Amino acid sequence: MTKLPTDRLFIQKHYFVIPNIPANAKWAENGTTVAGGHGRGNELNQLNSPYGIFVSNDQTLYIADKDNDRIVEWKSDATCGQVVAGGNGEGDRVNQLNKPRDVVFDKETDSLIICDSDNGRMIRWYCQKSKSQEVIIQNAPCIGLRMDDQRFLYVTGFDAVRRYNFGEKDGTVVAGGNGKGNELNQVNWPTYVFVDQDYSVYVSDSKNHRVMKWMKNATDGIVVAGGQGEGNALAQLSRPKGVFVDARDTIYVADDGNHRVMRWCKGAKQGSVIIGGNGPGKRANQLQNPEGLSFDCNGNLYVSDYGNNRVQRFSIEI
Repeated sequence: MTKLPTDRLFIQKHYFVIPNIPANAKWAENGTTVAGGHGRGNELNQLNSPYGIFVSNDQTLYIADKDNDRIVEWKSDATCGQVVAGGNGEGDRVNQLNKPRDVVFDKETDSLIICDSDNGRMIRWYCQKSKSQEVIIQNAPCIGLRMDDQRFLYVTGFDAVRRYNFGEKDGTVVAGGNGKGNELNQVNWPTYVFVDQDYSVYVSDSKNHRVMKWMKNATDGIVVAGGQGEGNALAQLSRPKGVFVDARDTIYVADDGNHRVMRWCKGAKQGSVIIGGNGPGKRANQLQNPEGLSFDCNGNLYVSDYGNNRVQRFSIEI
C-alpha cells in the first residue's frame, strides 16, 4: 500500500493526521466493502442507514449506524463489527442512543463523542467499560460533528455551526446563525463540518447545494464548492453531505443526490468526479446516496454508502 507524506505542521494529536494528498492523485474505480454490505439489518455484519464515519490513525473505523441506534467499530479487514456505544434500543437513557448521526474519537480520554441527534444531545461514551457514559451538551440540535486540535467541538444545527468548549451549554456561532437562507451569512440545513489547521470552518450547506467556508472570526462565509443551484454539472452539487479538506486545501465532498464524490481544488470554479458518478447502484463502482466521508493517513478514501448499507474504501493510486 502506498504511503503518503503527512503535513507535519498539522498533526491533530487528539484527532487525526490530515494527509498531504498529491494534486493529481487518483483512486481505484472500484471500492472494497469494509463494513456492512450484507443488506439492511442489525446483525454484527450489517448496517442500517450508516451516516457519519471516523477513521482513526490505526485504520479502525467508527460508524454512526443511525437506524440501529448504535455506534459500531470495525477493525481493519474485519468481517464483523463490534457495538461500542448504544445498541440498547432507541431511547434517551444514558446507555441508549436515538438516531446518532456522527461520531469522533477523542484519544486523550479514550472515548467516543457522539451526535445523539434525535435526543438533541452530545454524549461521551468511554471505551473503558469501567467508566460510565456522560451527556456533555444537552438541548442542542446536532447533525454533524468535528473536533479541532485544541479539543473544541464544532456541531452543525439547523441554521448554524456552533463551537463548544467542554462544559459550555450554549456554544459560540462560527458559521451561519442568521436564520435559514442562501445569503453569505446564512446556511440552510447544514449537515457535516470540517475544521482546518487555521480553524476555518467548512460546512456542507445541504439545501443550498454548496460547501461554505468561514474563516476564523468571519461574519460571512465564502462559497468554495457548488452554489450554482442543484444539478449534476461539474460546477454543481445536489444535497452535499460529508466534507473533508486535505493539507493542500483541496475539498472533497459526498455529493449525495448525484451519487458521487467530488474534488474541488483551492479556488476552482468547478470540481471533478473522483468516485462514483455512474448512477445509483450497488456495484463496486457505484454509490447510492453517500453520506459520511473520511480518509486514513495513507490517503485511502472511505465513504458511508447510505443507500447500500455499507462503507466502501477506495484505495489511492499514485
